[in-house]
Amino acid sequence: MIHYCVTNMPGAVPRTSTYALSNVTLPYAQKLADQGFDAAVRSDAALAKGVNAYARRITYGAVA
Repeated sequence: MIHYCVTNMPGAVPRTSTYALSNVTLPYAQKLADQGFDAAVRSDAALAKGVNAYARRITYGAVA
């Protein structure tokens, strides 16, 4: 088996990678704007997993 690694693949296709990143992050931004931070994080487990700090405390052990 041969493994081949290409560094910075998004840089090779910047337009496509920008659209892809925007498509997956925009729904989270919209949810935060529509519901506010607290309600959005309580209603979406995936969004809650992205919170590293809240109320002056680190909430994610790996960051601590």
